[in-house]
Amino acid sequence: MTYLHFKALHIIFVVSWFAGLFYMPRLFVYHTEANQKPSPEREILLAQFTKMEKLLWNAIMTPACWLALLCGTAMLYLSPALLDQDWMRLKLLFVVGLLAYHSFMRKLLLGIRQEKFRFTSFQLRLFNEIATIFLFSIVFLVVLKNTVDWLWGVLGLLVFAILIMSAVRVVKRVRERKGS
Repeated sequence: MTYLHFKALHIIFVVSWFAGLFYMPRLFVYHTEANQKPSPEREILLAQFTKMEKLLWNAIMTPACWLALLCGTAMLYLSPALLDQDWMRLKLLFVVGLLAYHSFMRKLLLGIRQEKFRFTSFQLRLFNEIATIFLFSIVFLVVLKNTVDWLWGVLGLLVFAILIMSAVRVVKRVRERKGS
């Protein structure tokens, strides 16, 4: 296989991994909200979300993570000069951060399976945005190969994220007032 074959596979597995990184926290939100439902709806929903989380973790996220890392490593082996470039070293630092995020998600998953709900559904919605920040950071960095342009892109994303989360909070408060 050539460098470009590994690059194509790397992109496919990264996309698959991110699909899971985006969806798993959303399942945590639904799982947490289902825990507040009355019986028997609660038990039915919790069983369904547990099944979905297990399948997503074991069949998509973890294999895609390992395959993305394997293909990325193969690319670096075939083109070791990439490691001399600042943007690549910064990208690898973000990959380490992404792996930490992935691992923390595993910890949350195990806790939720034991019915330990450490975070509110709103906090989990915010947690879900971390993957978006990683995605934007890594893509801008890889495409632009320039830390200054990358920095402006991420700052723009952070401002956008703050505006969206503020809007979510305002809508939540309006709904709570109407419900009162």
